[in-house]
Amino acid sequence: MKGLFYMAAGAALVTHLASCASAFAQQQKYPVKPVRIIVPYAPGGGADVVARVIAQRMSETVQQPVVVDNRAGGGGTIGSETAVRATPDGYTLAFVSGAYTTMAALHKLPYDAVKDITPIVMVGEASSIAVVHPSVPVMTVKELVAYAKANPGKLNYGSGGTGGFSHLVTALFELMAGVRMTHIPYKGTGPALNDLLGGQLQVIIGSTPSTAPHVKSGRLRGIGVTSKVRSSALPDVPPIAETVPGYYAPLLYGMWGPKGLPTDVVMFWNREVAKLLQTPQMKERLTNDGIDAAGGAPDQFRDALRSDVERWQKVVTAANIKASD
Repeated sequence: MKGLFYMAAGAALVTHLASCASAFAQQQKYPVKPVRIIVPYAPGGGADVVARVIAQRMSETVQQPVVVDNRAGGGGTIGSETAVRATPDGYTLAFVSGAYTTMAALHKLPYDAVKDITPIVMVGEASSIAVVHPSVPVMTVKELVAYAKANPGKLNYGSGGTGGFSHLVTALFELMAGVRMTHIPYKGTGPALNDLLGGQLQVIIGSTPSTAPHVKSGRLRGIGVTSKVRSSALPDVPPIAETVPGYYAPLLYGMWGPKGLPTDVVMFWNREVAKLLQTPQMKERLTNDGIDAAGGAPDQFRDALRSDVERWQKVVTAANIKASD
């Protein structure tokens, strides 16, 4: 009987070890084909800029193509839903910015922005920059407030879509500064920036990665940042809070996958992206874009998303913003 017991136990052990070896082999092989990172915004916006840097570096790390797939529309909800509905096999991921949570704060979406995803890693947090076209006769936030009060509704500001980050961050500014401007929504911050550069718009509060280069080139005028302190990307531009006390609107960036993403895939990307964020080259790139690298456990990113949704729900209510605005 003992012999039979030991034979059964041995067989069970062999089966267990074979299972572990198989799982390890599968983990070692991942990824075996190209990985798609959906950016639910138009090319040229902040999330697109950062995602492409990460995709390029990760392609070298995993020795498979990591491809950015822009799926703009609906303020980011179309691409986000595509990622939510994707097969949770690790070959379709999403890279989002603050617009992901602002849209969840405004709209009744066909998915839950916090519960229907698998968080992977928070990539970073950045400030946005209030920029104006050079034809606008203001040099500071104080002058913008005065000009807007003297010309209510005459300044057009662009955004990446109704309920998008650039929309709500500007709505918060209007609330706190006591001004009124006219909102012009676009299918992404990139197209809005193009019209600002062309003079069809007068104001945008846009992400640092997408707006800072135009400020540095002199094509746009940067007058304030949404962080509590100055941005490393534009140290000469003061915080909006110096003129509008208490104003603060951080912009997060992060990666997630569909609900049910295998834990080993989650931890693979969490670990590799965190390592990438700590490299001197990536640190320099993010600093130049005014982004503070984050990292951390997947649950920390989920908590940040939940907190952001709650923050913007308060703004939506206070500004009486409707999905049809």
